[in-house]
Amino acid sequence: MALHQLSHLVIGVPNVEETAEYYIEFGLTGVRTEAGEWGFHTLDGGEQLRLVHSPVRRLVEMTVAADDRDDVGRVTRRLGGLGVEVTKGVNRVVAVEPVTGARVVVAVEPRLDQLAVRPTPYNGPGRLERINVRAPGIERVGQVRPRKLGHVVLGTTDVATTERFFLDGIGFRLSDRIAGAGAFMRCSTDHHNVLALAAPVSFLHHTSWQVDDVDEVGRGAMAMLEDHPERHVWGLGRHHAGSNFFWYLKDPAGNFSEYYSDMDCVLDDQIWTPQTLEGAKGLFSWGPPPPPSFLHPEDLAAMMTGAHAPS
Repeated sequence: MALHQLSHLVIGVPNVEETAEYYIEFGLTGVRTEAGEWGFHTLDGGEQLRLVHSPVRRLVEMTVAADDRDDVGRVTRRLGGLGVEVTKGVNRVVAVEPVTGARVVVAVEPRLDQLAVRPTPYNGPGRLERINVRAPGIERVGQVRPRKLGHVVLGTTDVATTERFFLDGIGFRLSDRIAGAGAFMRCSTDHHNVLALAAPVSFLHHTSWQVDDVDEVGRGAMAMLEDHPERHVWGLGRHHAGSNFFWYLKDPAGNFSEYYSDMDCVLDDQIWTPQTLEGAKGLFSWGPPPPPSFLHPEDLAAMMTGAHAPS
């Protein structure tokens, strides 16, 4: 596809310094900018997150990578056909998603070339991949480091409009739906890069970060929880949509952040058939059930009543 990556996010939070410390501990490399903001790098993707000050936690901006100017031109025309106002540059186009208010930038960027990581050897019935040595996951030391930004989940008060913006305007592909609740959409070969989720108020639900395997999901989460058990949200488990292992934590601003591994990959759009998932399948295949705070974060009431309002 002409689009190939969710490459960057800008998140607004009221407590930038405290939240920055969290993401450094999470395994991102933090760099303070000259403007006093914080940028965060993954191992493979470069800078993929920036924190800026905002009275309320929210997604300010996302960048979607495209191959060339022709791709940017096609996005510009599609958005215009939906009646969405755009700002056009030489190698980029900017539009505001009309429900959540998040800016979406489509920009010409090189494709992410991830070096292959040696597959984790697993033993199973009739299959011995690891002989006379202990599992590598129990021998690892040091901080877990995310490889790349995977996806972002947005709560929206109008799923149909948000879905139309990304599918018909930006050019995402539909991967799966949660019946009556949301749409998993992709701009890369990952199963999803954006999930638009029905909510009583528009908000940033979570960001998701790729690590090597399920051992790194567990190691990363356990390290984050060692001195801060209140960070735990949900995990360990395996999703049905996307099939990935997951563990969710909460940053000091109230945003959820997810370690994930083993995401479904869609190389041929003609072969993949989107499903509409009912009930629990829309959330997980196995693991503990999601807590109420996962579906309805504790600060939603304040957002709904306008106790906190985006600037």
